[in-house]
Amino acid sequence: MKLSRGLLIAAAAAAVISTPLVAEEQVDLGVVHKIRAEALQSSQVMEHLFYLTDVSGSRLTNSPGFFNAADWVVKRLGEWGISAHQEKWGPYGRGWTYTRFSAQMLEPQAVPLIGAPLAYTPGTNGPVTAEPMIVAINNEGDFNKYKGMLKGKIVLLGPGRDLQMSLQPLGLRRTDADLATLAQAPDAGPGGRGQAPPGAAAIGGGRQGGGPGGGNPQFVRALNKFLSDEGAAVVVRAAPGRSEGGTLFAQGGGTRDPKDPVPPPMVVLTPEHYNRIARLLDHKIPVKLEFNIEARFLDDRMDSVNVVGDIPGGRKRDEVVMIGAHLDSWHTGTGATDNAAGSAVMIEVMRILKTLNLRLDRTVRLALWSGEEQGILGSRAYVAEHFAAREDMKLKPEHAKLSGYFNVDNGSGKIRGVYLQGNDAMRPIVEAWLKPFEDLGASTISIRNTGGTDHLSFDAVGLPGFQFIQDPLEYDSRTHHSNMDVYDRVQRADMMQMAAIVASFVYNTANRDELLPRKPLPKPQPTQQPQTPAPAPAASR
Repeated sequence: MKLSRGLLIAAAAAAVISTPLVAEEQVDLGVVHKIRAEALQSSQVMEHLFYLTDVSGSRLTNSPGFFNAADWVVKRLGEWGISAHQEKWGPYGRGWTYTRFSAQMLEPQAVPLIGAPLAYTPGTNGPVTAEPMIVAINNEGDFNKYKGMLKGKIVLLGPGRDLQMSLQPLGLRRTDADLATLAQAPDAGPGGRGQAPPGAAAIGGGRQGGGPGGGNPQFVRALNKFLSDEGAAVVVRAAPGRSEGGTLFAQGGGTRDPKDPVPPPMVVLTPEHYNRIARLLDHKIPVKLEFNIEARFLDDRMDSVNVVGDIPGGRKRDEVVMIGAHLDSWHTGTGATDNAAGSAVMIEVMRILKTLNLRLDRTVRLALWSGEEQGILGSRAYVAEHFAAREDMKLKPEHAKLSGYFNVDNGSGKIRGVYLQGNDAMRPIVEAWLKPFEDLGASTISIRNTGGTDHLSFDAVGLPGFQFIQDPLEYDSRTHHSNMDVYDRVQRADMMQMAAIVASFVYNTANRDELLPRKPLPKPQPTQQPQTPAPAPAASR
């Protein structure tokens, strides 16, 4: 049957009416151009990084370096006319810092040793010279084997490590195949959530427990007490995991809890140097070592702070867009890629928005967190105070006013896309926002969850919280929690690209008609038992 032209028009009209209309996400390309130009041609991001790293130094939470950095951020934002303050949370526990470390083998030859003290362990009260001995303590039943034998000794925990030549490149960019895999939904597993994305090993997040106890907090506390009671002069571990070639990864030996046992001075040595000492001892050749460590606990501030700064919005100023990164670091390097890089990018985003004087309907809030390395503590405390505690999910008024939170904490590699954290409704929005940045390498959208950093505090209470997909670079191989996590390992062009993309995302979020879509509210997650700080290294990025 042949339809008339009028009937065809009517049928087409009916089809349009019956099809649900999805509004296309609007992107102001003129504003995107301004943001790109400011971020790529007038960048100050490396200047921010310089002050956070070379000037402030390492930033273990509640250390002098951390508070110096926090004070500098408030001052710098204030110079741009951005109101900022330090918001207290707690209790956190003891701070810790060290001001001197030297390690020498004196006999059979004089050789400087590459190493570092472990956080939350004391100093030596001057140079300590003694003979080393290797012990094999894997459980509390092994304590009796060494009772009365450790006083005044430098105790090496365990045998040396078998090192293999690495044939893998130190630095990596994500390939098209990597990104294509990330763009695919993961296979369903138990519960369908929490699966590590491809390349997760290359962007950190794994434990570096190493050594006796395998990171078991109860055993490590008992071991620390035993070593202290027995009078060990210094305790030495071979640096764990990826440590080799003079790069070593070091975290904590004791805890920030003043009620826990304080161990003897504890250090890690690069495995090549540890192995040499172990071989000499195995051959019954006398060895003499010397350590000089100045370290101290800080008990004057048991609470910590997050740094918060606002650019007030216009017609929807009571609604908020948040960006953040963690300001704290571990102590052996200057915490450049973990995570002064993310903090510097977010500071630069605030500068760009303020410099361009862009219209912002919603308030834009920067938060730089403390305690991330001990278990995303600062952001979790902030979320509980302002939005909801995951334990009871009793929503506070601000919960309804947050549009979304964007986080950077995977090193200094350029943004390649976004993890949607299971929020399907965000896909068309992010597609539109990333489109102007395809030429800068950012186009991948992954429905997958990614973990290990502060966006999880928001996601846990049903708020849109997102982490960007980044190139891993040298994060896992060289910088994450290492003595080589320093300014020179940060990639300037990648940092500028990140600032441009995050600033654009913030502008779009601040000015879109609606708040960002949310997933269904999660159920409360009651705490099983009171949590106490563990001496094992944290599993954060």
